[in-house]
Amino acid sequence: MSGKAIILMGSEKDLDFCREIAKFLKILKVDYEFRVASAHKIPERVLEILREYEKENVVYITVAGRSNALSAFVDAHTSKPVIACPPYSEKFGGADIFSSLRVPSGIGSLVTVEAEGAAIAAAKIFALTDKDVQKQVSSYQLDKKKELEKADEKIRLLR
Repeated sequence: MSGKAIILMGSEKDLDFCREIAKFLKILKVDYEFRVASAHKIPERVLEILREYEKENVVYITVAGRSNALSAFVDAHTSKPVIACPPYSEKFGGADIFSSLRVPSGIGSLVTVEAEGAAIAAAKIFALTDKDVQKQVSSYQLDKKKELEKADEKIRLLR
């Protein structure tokens, strides 16, 4: 694998959700690294982290709840792909997702609220230049299709 996903979380509280993303990245054979920095509290540190990976083939997966400034901040300061994956919050009835969707002009981050979706999106970006990852993504998606076909066969026989 010639690249890796940088899972950048706004705080350590996001770690369990980030582990879910990592679980799917492992299945898809994508390397990853966990990092923690807040765009609100320590923006300078976020910029330092981005500089660390400037010359590497990376995709950022940003995970921050509440007001997700992290994703747009990262996207505004890198030419690398950014996937915003804010954890769903019952507390706000999902309204906090808008801080990931409504961003300033010049920001092009992708948004998904599912850990699996973030991992697949990252893998598909790497698959553009990595045939092994492309095969892994295709295989994963084929397995999901087969699961549905099996479920259809099973359910079809119910009366």
